[in-house]
Order: sequence, then C-alpha cells, then structure tokens
Amino acid sequence: MSHARSERSTRSGPPPYRLTFDGAAVTALPGQSVGAALMAAGIVAWRTTRREGRPRGLFCGIGVCFDCLITVDGRPGQRACLVPARDGMRLSAEDGEGDGEGEGDGEGDGEGEGDGEGDGDVG
Repeated sequence: MSHARSERSTRSGPPPYRLTFDGAAVTALPGQSVGAALMAAGIVAWRTTRREGRPRGLFCGIGVCFDCLITVDGRPGQRACLVPARDGMRLSAEDGEGDGEGEGDGEGDGEGEGDGEGDGDVG
C-alpha cells in the first residue's frame, strides 16, 4: 500500500477532490499535483511521443522535462507535475500530435538527443 493511499484512509480534513482522466474517476488530495494524483491512482503514462508513440508520464517531477504534458479542462500542453489538482478537473491524454513539444519554444522531449530515446520510458 502506498503512503498516499494509507494517508487517505486515516486523514481527516477536506474531502478528496474528484477528477476524471479520459472518463475514469480519479481522486486527489488537496495540495496534490495532477501528476501525483494520477500516479497515486496507478496511471503512469498519459501521453505518447510524436515519432515513436512511446508512453510518457512523470519523469523529473519538477517541470523541467515536459514528459508529463496533459490536457487539463480542454487546455493541452499542461505540465501535470506543476498543475495543482482541483475538484471537477477533466484530464485527458495527449497523443504526441500538436502537443507543443519542441515546437518553437526551444524545448524538446528528449527524443534523439544525448544518450538516446529510451530514457524516461514508462511502462
């Protein structure tokens, strides 16, 4: 049992938030990021890379790598590790097409750079 789940059962205070990810119910504790809530729910990947279709989710966890891009309430390209969870959020996976990774912003997704594409794979 993970720490987050054991904390849920013994914690008093505000009720958990209810979010949806591609139509599935996900709960989040107040103060959790969207990425942390997805990981606690067992969802480890929510986007794929453009070229290879490889799964991506949390990698750095601090907003540097752009692996955790997700669509939040209809807004694509949000970093799940930085977006605070709120009650009623609608989250959806990104398929790597038109998600902004490396398009004119000087940032990339690490594909084909440095030591290879395999870094950061989930699943």
